[in-house]
Amino acid sequence: MNQTHYFLIIPAGGSGKRMGSDAPKQFLELDGKSLLQHTLERLHRLPHFTRIVVAAAETDSLFMSMLQNLPTDLRTRLVVAPGGAERMHSVRNALLALQDEASADDWVLVHDAVRPCVRTSDVEKLILALQDEPAGGLLAVPARDTIKTADATGYVTATLDRSILWQAVTPQMFRYGVLKRALDLAVQTGCQMTDEAAAVEQLGLPVKLVAGRSDNIKITWPEDLLLAAALLTGQAKEH
Repeated sequence: MNQTHYFLIIPAGGSGKRMGSDAPKQFLELDGKSLLQHTLERLHRLPHFTRIVVAAAETDSLFMSMLQNLPTDLRTRLVVAPGGAERMHSVRNALLALQDEASADDWVLVHDAVRPCVRTSDVEKLILALQDEPAGGLLAVPARDTIKTADATGYVTATLDRSILWQAVTPQMFRYGVLKRALDLAVQTGCQMTDEAAAVEQLGLPVKLVAGRSDNIKITWPEDLLLAAALLTGQAKEH
């Protein structure tokens, strides 16, 4: 019986316009390290990954500088794939970089570069929960607030039942063959997928939700940096 392998993909080609910064948000500093470096070093603690692929521009001076600051044992597991125009293109490029190493049934975990507070225990929980799934699933957080829909003029059109609503986070974990097929189809049809789960859903395959911690925040707005700093400090005190 062949051994199952795990691969980690981190798309890091975004511009981060909403942060109001000249630097892409994955390279903004938090406690002396870029967000991307925080994320890589945290997930590198997990022994599961055969290879870690970052999809980014190799000509980016910020990225090249960050690579030099990574621990040696992390650099030996890391491969760089070209960043794409959209997230799905970056992830697909990373999958192509793994095509000689990964088999169809191997697992690929895709994680946002700007989620530095993800807990390794949540990643382990995800891996364990999806072992027998034919396609895969994702970490998600049950909605805690009342959610409204609105029209183009800013008026409420409906109040949704939050008991069935989940906030998708990352990592999202799928079989290599499934994710490759899903993203190939998305690119061919021109459909814009904001996460990997949406692409797999288009194939009609089951996607499992695994409850994760709400402190796995995504850095999107300037104030998120302050929150992330506080969360990382608090998490460090737990150990």
